[in-house]
Amino acid sequence: MTLPDVWHSMGPRGLMWWQWLALPLLVVGAWAAGRVVGAVLRGVLLRVARRTASIWDERWLERIGPALTSLCATVVAAVALPFLELPPADARLGVNVLTALGVVAVFWMVWRSVDTLIEMIVERSWAAGDPSARSMLLVGGNLLKAAVMVTGAVTTAATFGYPVTTVVAGLGIGGIAFAFGAQKTVEHLFGSIALATDQPCRVGDTVKVDDVIGTVEHIGARSTRIRTPDRTLVTIPNGRLADSRIESYALRDRIRLGTTITLGYGASAAQVRQVVTGIEDLLRAHPLVWQDVVVARLANLGPATIDIEILCWFATTDYDAFRIAREDVLLAVMGVVEASGAHFAQLLPPVPSA
Repeated sequence: MTLPDVWHSMGPRGLMWWQWLALPLLVVGAWAAGRVVGAVLRGVLLRVARRTASIWDERWLERIGPALTSLCATVVAAVALPFLELPPADARLGVNVLTALGVVAVFWMVWRSVDTLIEMIVERSWAAGDPSARSMLLVGGNLLKAAVMVTGAVTTAATFGYPVTTVVAGLGIGGIAFAFGAQKTVEHLFGSIALATDQPCRVGDTVKVDDVIGTVEHIGARSTRIRTPDRTLVTIPNGRLADSRIESYALRDRIRLGTTITLGYGASAAQVRQVVTGIEDLLRAHPLVWQDVVVARLANLGPATIDIEILCWFATTDYDAFRIAREDVLLAVMGVVEASGAHFAQLLPPVPSA
């Protein structure tokens, strides 16, 4: 079909009006054709992927779907661009723009592929049972995605003719400036790497950091969240956490019971000896008490009380089981004292001054 002469007249920037009309049609048509081609290509690849035992190739194809569509649309636009008969300078600009869009689409696919790769590794048996390994993998995935982004930016700049060495040098100088400006953020990032490597605490562990006691809920790229017994959430920057003294209750192999009971001075020496011997015997007989160290000894003759020290460890790491065993022992101690005829000291409240 021959266009009217008016469409062959010159418009802005040295392009004819039919070329200006064709540009948006090219964009819309390329995007529509890219969606069709991308859907067909993805359907073929999915059909092949479903024949394999793994499900990761299917997940990967689902994740890269939008990027694959963009790449197909860019290729269609590049094939159709010569039909616009653009002037050499505009044609070169169009090629550069389409090349840059193609580079962006490719690195977008790589970006989404990193997500699939990290997800696949995290669900492996050796990582699924190790919260610290999962945290380290997530941090490593973020660093890898940052490297993909920087590489994509440099490659995109190179498509427009910028010297790569100059761009890299500029990124180096910018990186130094960024490091100074974001010193704390970088510190926390490396702190998270140190936590993931040394594993002083893991998700689900009960820990004490300075004066904070609670359960580790999340170890992120910048901070760690700890849930306290009061159900409050304490967020500690990883840079500070890596330099702090971390006491982990999850790594202990037994739980200590240490207390002191007080008898009144109405008790005789024989009754005190009977109480001490009875407490040691019941501790020795308890199935959860660690037998290497069991202490039941007269500790002090105070101004108003006879103090008996009790010290032992329960061979369990389950705190609920410890509470039950502690209750059993303390009730048995009360029974020993009652059987001896002695009585616990009754401390009277101080008399208010006149």
